[in-house]
Amino acid sequence: MPNDDIDKLIHAADRYLGKNADALTAQERSIIEQAIGKRAVSRDPAAEFDDKLTIGQRLADGVAAFGGSWNFIIGFGLALIVWTGANLLLAGSAFDPYPFIFLNLMLSMLAAIQAPVIMMSQNRQAAKDREVSAHDYEVNLKAEIEIMALHEKLDRLREDDIRNLIIKQQDQIERLTRLVEKHIEAGADKGESA
Repeated sequence: MPNDDIDKLIHAADRYLGKNADALTAQERSIIEQAIGKRAVSRDPAAEFDDKLTIGQRLADGVAAFGGSWNFIIGFGLALIVWTGANLLLAGSAFDPYPFIFLNLMLSMLAAIQAPVIMMSQNRQAAKDREVSAHDYEVNLKAEIEIMALHEKLDRLREDDIRNLIIKQQDQIERLTRLVEKHIEAGADKGESA
C-alpha cells in the first residue's frame, strides 16, 4: 500500500471509527480501504454461499424444504390414512395388522434419517445467515463512513459559503462607510460655504 493510501487509512480509521489503524479488524480495514478507493461493497452473499454447496448439501436442503412443507404433511397424512385404512379393512389378511408394528418401524426409520438431514440444513442456513449478517454489517459500516464524509464536505462548503458571505458583507460595510463619510464631508462642505 503506498504511503498516501496508508495516511488516508490512518486518518479515516481515527476520524470515522475512533481507532488506531493497528486496532482495526480485517473487516473494518477492508471497508475503510473500499471507502477510500470509492469501491462498492455490495454483493450477494446468499448466492455466493449457494454456489459453494455440494450435491449432498443441496439434496439435504431439498429434503428439508420438502419435509417442512404442507405438501409433505398432507401427502404423508393421506399415506397414513390409506395404510391404516387398508389394513383395518383387510382385517385377517392384513399385511400390517393393528397395532401397525411395521408402520411404526417405517416411521421410526424415516424420523431417524430425516432429523439429521433437517439439522444439517438448519446448520447450513445458520451459517448462511451469519455470512449475510456480516455483509450487512460491512455495507452499514461503509454507508456510515460515506455519510460522515458527506457531512464533512457539506460542513466545509457551508463554512466556505459563510466565510465568503462575511467577506462580501465586510466589503459592503466598508463601501457604505466610505459613502456615508463622503456624504458627511459633502454636507460639512456645504455648511461651511453657506
